[in-house]
Order: sequence, then structure tokens, then C-alpha cells
Amino acid sequence: MSLFRPEIDRIAGYVPGEQPQETGWTKLNTNENPYPPSPRVVEAIKQAAEGRLNVYPDPLARRFCQVAADRLGLDPDWILPANGSDENLTILVRSFVDPGETIAYPYPSYVLYETLADIQGAKIERMNLRPDWSWDHEAAAETVARSKLVFVPNPNSPSGNRWSDDDVLRLCPEAGMLVLDEAYGDFADEPHRGELLQSSVGDRLVVTRSFSKSFSLAGIRFGYAVAHPDLIRGMRKVKDSYNCDTVSIAAATAALEDFEGMRSNVERVRLTRARLATALAELGFDPVPSQSNFVWCTRPGGGHRELYEALKDRKILIRYMSFPGAGADTATTIDGLRITVGTDEQIDTFLDALRELV
Repeated sequence: MSLFRPEIDRIAGYVPGEQPQETGWTKLNTNENPYPPSPRVVEAIKQAAEGRLNVYPDPLARRFCQVAADRLGLDPDWILPANGSDENLTILVRSFVDPGETIAYPYPSYVLYETLADIQGAKIERMNLRPDWSWDHEAAAETVARSKLVFVPNPNSPSGNRWSDDDVLRLCPEAGMLVLDEAYGDFADEPHRGELLQSSVGDRLVVTRSFSKSFSLAGIRFGYAVAHPDLIRGMRKVKDSYNCDTVSIAAATAALEDFEGMRSNVERVRLTRARLATALAELGFDPVPSQSNFVWCTRPGGGHRELYEALKDRKILIRYMSFPGAGADTATTIDGLRITVGTDEQIDTFLDALRELV
């Protein structure tokens, strides 16, 4: 007899991307930023390490909240820091969804949403996307009407496309919450409009952001949510007492203070992203126009898993992904390759190997 809750016994759990610990890999599989963080971050970490590590951190990370609020033109009580963007997603599910209630999300996208729903004992409903990654708005509206919480990753993963703000706002449930997951938002050509938070659905909208991607801090684990202060006050009741440690708060604050340094790295990624997409098309692949730091592509005739395995044999890691039941009739499996935009040297290594294979 299992001691675990039935919901835990039933699920497989979320499987993160491979993280080889030995050197020599060209790693293009988990959407890290290939460039180092701001020098200010390194200095802030050193100062924090030499400081009062024997004392608990500020439970509200107020210095970070002030810097983030100044950047966004909001008050600090609109900000909730977290141990990575994923913690805020967990807090949202625990705060707003009872067992048996429904969570909706576009599919294919970030399947962690399903894992969080399963752990909570909630129902999950997929809003299947069209082959061009657009919404079937009529079908989506029916699903949203039944949902307590709707997750929308924008830009989306694995596709990298970005939906317009108008598209997103049409997905706000009448009696529930809309979560705009902007882990990759800094890489988009047109980030979301700030007035979304003060719009007619502002008291039911939460935006989550990550420092793992554009700020080059995947190893730190820091993110934050932006929402109406009434929502933030309730979500604080659910977070761990000291959910962000002293070092991560210092690092994230310093990173946000050097916003232009982040934008410089993002621009380098965007230039390489365009070159990668062009090269993939020339090799016969069909890349989706990306607004993120990765490119999703498929190849006529398939063979995506075989290409992934062959590249892995050459110590080049990309992500092979398969999404069963992704078609309009739920009988279709969509699969393809997601390639993180690395340095120009890393992308050259990948493309040279890919040319040999195809």
C-alpha cells in the first residue's frame, strides 16, 4: 500500500532537460543564456557571501521589489519575488485552484502546468493550437469559461511564437485568473504593453518573469510575479517564509539595475537567432519565426528523434520534444526539435554537424 496521495502515485512528474556535468558538450537544450551575467551581479554575490549569511534574508526582498517597481512604473506592493518563475506558478495554483477545479493552457506548451494541476488534484484542459500555433478562439473560449486558472506562456515554448495582447486578453476567464508567463518576454520584438495590468482585467491578471533566461541567472533561481496588490497580499500567505535567499536577492537586484547590460546580451542572442533560423531553412527544415531565445523546427519526413540522438552522439545537446494528442482531433502527435540560441561558435558547431547528418 502506497503512503503517497493518489495524485502523486498517478503522475510521472516533470522531467527537466538534460544537464550533463562533464565538460566538452555543446549544450543547446535548456534555453540558458550563453553569455555571462552583468559584472555587477558577480560583485553583488561576493558582497553577499562576505555579509551576514548567518541571518535570515528579508522575507519580502524589499530592495529588489523597489528596483523592479521603479523599472515597471508601479508601487513595490505589486511585486512578489520567488525562487524562480516556477515557484510563482506553484504559488498561483495553490492560491487559486481547489481540487476538482479546472486549469487550462495552450497545447503544445509548457507541460509543467499539467504537473502542477495533477499535484493539486485539479483538472487540466488543453486548448489545442492550430498547426501555425494560432488559437481556435471559439474552442478556447468554451474551455476558458470552465476554468479557474488559465496559463498563457508568451512567447510560447516550444514554438517561440508570440501572441498579441488582444489575443491574450480574450482568454481571461470571467470568474478566474489569467496568468501571463513571460519567462522569455525580453527576447520578443514587442514586449507586452504595461497598461495590461491596469486594464479591465487587471485585478485578475498575473504576469510572471524569470531571471534564468535574459539575465543569464539560471543557476541562481529567481523570478517574480507582477499583479494587483490585493492578489500579491494573498499569494504571500502561500509562499515559503524565506523563499528567496540572500545571495539570489542580491544577484537579481544587481542584474535588474544593469538593465542595459541585459539588453545588450539579448540583442546578441536575437542576431544569432535570425542566422540560425535562416540556416535551418536552407537545410530543408521549417523553423517557426521565434520571439524567444530558441528556435523550434520540423523537417518534412520527420526523423527528429534520430537527428537528436545522432547529435547527442557528437556531444551536441538539443531538445527533442513530442506532444501526443496535439491535433484538433486529439489523435495527432506533434514532434520536432527545439534549439537554444547559443553563441555564434556553438551554433556553428551545431550547424556543421547537422549539415553532415542531413
